[in-house]
Amino acid sequence: MTQEKEIRGIVDCDVHNGFRSGDDLFPYLDDAWKSQAGLRGGGLPYISPIGNKRKDANPPSGLPVGSDPEYMIEHLIEPFHMDYALLCSDAVIGVSAFADPDYAAAVCRAYNDYVIAEWFPVSPKFKGFLCVAMQDPAEAAREIDRIGPHPDIVGVSVVGGSPMPYGHRYYYPVYEACERNGLPLVIHPGAEGAGIFNPPTAVGYVSNYLQWHTCLPQTYMAHLVSFVCEGVFEKYPGFKVVLSEGGVSWLPPLLWRLDKNFKALRSSTPWLKRLPSEYVRDHCYMTTQPIEEPDNPKHLMSIFDMFDAENMLLFSSDYPHWDFDDPRKILRQLPMEKKEKIYRDNAKALFKLP
Repeated sequence: MTQEKEIRGIVDCDVHNGFRSGDDLFPYLDDAWKSQAGLRGGGLPYISPIGNKRKDANPPSGLPVGSDPEYMIEHLIEPFHMDYALLCSDAVIGVSAFADPDYAAAVCRAYNDYVIAEWFPVSPKFKGFLCVAMQDPAEAAREIDRIGPHPDIVGVSVVGGSPMPYGHRYYYPVYEACERNGLPLVIHPGAEGAGIFNPPTAVGYVSNYLQWHTCLPQTYMAHLVSFVCEGVFEKYPGFKVVLSEGGVSWLPPLLWRLDKNFKALRSSTPWLKRLPSEYVRDHCYMTTQPIEEPDNPKHLMSIFDMFDAENMLLFSSDYPHWDFDDPRKILRQLPMEKKEKIYRDNAKALFKLP
């Protein structure tokens, strides 16, 4: 059934705020790092051939796309009747690919102070995720404790690329800090295959952005299986994870396979007390963008029926990127009560938004 009525109070869980110039972070960097102001690249090997920004998102002010909070309100928040835009940064997401853990941590501290000082005061509709660098989990945990209590911080953002699966106990200080501060971990793609990270696919490096972008769910599959099988959700029962911008249709068959194997091989994970799929339903969320678009829309609705989509999905637009999803044009086959949960209610509950 097609539902034409617009939803009010949308929470957009993936909005990229950029910088006006390379000097934006300079006032917020520790003195020791000011001589290295400007983001050193992590060696990102895949660049979109059409650019990664919407052409119509250029602010009239002449500022770079995504860097003008007033225009973001005018161009995104107001036309789509959003209650909140959750800022997840842009260039800073990939700092965990840097070889220098101290520099990466300094950039995260600077970004977190910058967004609190220069974005949140513009509008109460802006909330955001603090960024941490995963090279040094103990330092990342300290940053979560430093910034996490701020009322406009609602999550912790890390990139999908990594040298090892995120269920590894090396990362436990980060998850303990997330749980201690009541903040979900939001995993976002953007630097897989860069810097110190592993190749972006299970069989190595691909040759272009099309392949890289299509294969991103492989990263999420590996992290999700690792979280479950290493017992992260058993050890940290209050810890929540959001898999952002990685698609959704791969989840049901992965959970079927994992549950099936667990029943025969459970002796290898004696700390698990429930089926893997039960941990995922209780602890994990996924964002809608980029939603899969089969030729027959009913096929996507069938996949939604195969997992707890109405309670596990969060709306995201990916503004102002090229593959932006207009909330009026996706998921039109869902009944209104399910769309309201996905577009608004699930996020407000997870991120404790008023």
